[in-house]
Amino acid sequence: MTSIRRRTLTLIIGLMLTGLLVISWLNLHDSNHEIAEVYDAQLAQNARLLQGVMSMPLGGKDQAELYRAFNKALGNAVPKLDGHPYESKIAFQVWNPQGERLVFTSSAPALAAPPETAGFGNVEDVSGRQWRGFVLKDKDNGLRIWVGERDDVRSDLVGRIVRHTLWPNVLGSLILAALVWLAIGWGLKPLADMAATLRARHSGSLEPMQLTPLPTELEPMQAALNRMLAQIQDMVGRERRFIADAAHEMRTPLAVLRVHAQNLLEAGTETERRESLAFLISGVDRTSRLVNQLLTMARLEPSDEHLPVQAIDLAAAVRETLIQLTPWLLSKGLELVFDVDAAAYAASTDAVAINIALTNLVTNAANFSPEHGVITVGLRKHANRFALTVDDQGPGIDENERDRLFERFYSRGNAQGAGLGLTIVQTIAQRLGGRIHLENQASGGCRAILEIPGDAP
Repeated sequence: MTSIRRRTLTLIIGLMLTGLLVISWLNLHDSNHEIAEVYDAQLAQNARLLQGVMSMPLGGKDQAELYRAFNKALGNAVPKLDGHPYESKIAFQVWNPQGERLVFTSSAPALAAPPETAGFGNVEDVSGRQWRGFVLKDKDNGLRIWVGERDDVRSDLVGRIVRHTLWPNVLGSLILAALVWLAIGWGLKPLADMAATLRARHSGSLEPMQLTPLPTELEPMQAALNRMLAQIQDMVGRERRFIADAAHEMRTPLAVLRVHAQNLLEAGTETERRESLAFLISGVDRTSRLVNQLLTMARLEPSDEHLPVQAIDLAAAVRETLIQLTPWLLSKGLELVFDVDAAAYAASTDAVAINIALTNLVTNAANFSPEHGVITVGLRKHANRFALTVDDQGPGIDENERDRLFERFYSRGNAQGAGLGLTIVQTIAQRLGGRIHLENQASGGCRAILEIPGDAP
């Protein structure tokens, strides 16, 4: 890709040269036409003047003297000394009715016979030169008058006009091209300054650009660059936050795993080994859940973007998620109930996000449910919104801690929890254009209500 200056200058110079060629061709065409008109008019005028002279009422002897005087004066003309070089290229001849030349210039072309057709015409002399002539017939005196000039007179004049016109145009175009080059450079200077500023910035600098004053055309570019820098800064911040969260949360589980492994090595009896191994497996499971939840949080950020949606059967998606969770709940001695009516649950939403949110809500309910407890998942449609509820039979929630339950890494009453489950559900709800809230049931236990629109953004 060439530079903007070179591309612009090439386009402008190309247009200028094309315009110059067109104008020069038009000038040449018009010059030829106008010069031909002027010279033809002069030929016709000279022929009529000569007709007037030749028609003077003189006697035979006087008339013969007039012809001799004409021929003598024309024969004594020496253009190089006392005339003009073009005199030899301009000629005239006069014939009487018998075809005899009465008056003629020495430079007149020798013709086989006097021309018969009156008006303008081209003839060629014995040397092959072209002549432009005008024939005038004097019917009163029976004379035929031919006045002509060589074609190179006109072509020489046209060449002079073209040279005197073309060279100033060419020189002016070169000067104008240089000025255009400088003008384009001056016009693109703010862009060059912006590029120099970008090159001078530190590779790790994500601070927004503040170039002032800035042309109107570059303001959207600066705004776009600043928006991109903000996005990069946000992405870097999320990565740092994820690393910090992961380091913070993984430190304790890894330390616990090390203790369980050390106890397993130091166990003296089979019972102690099995107990230490069970603790070790439980710690590995908790660490795996923590890693999965951290990765889920990283995938869901940033929260200002929307999830991809597709048309799904929401009831079928919820049922499929519960089928996957049922074996695990049965192993914990819990019962799972799906309460849904026969209504249509067609929705435009993200099935994967619904699966993640429901899994976290059911897992959270299972962690607080008593042995042989019942977890009830309900699905209802209200206008163009859906309400997905998860009820447990646990101790409920403390009203003073309701808002804190959605904070990152805040876990209450669950030693195995990482404090990310409800945070993930809240992020998904916001991304789907819905909301999540918790409430205590009159019969005991907690109800989590996830509301999502039928047409998620």
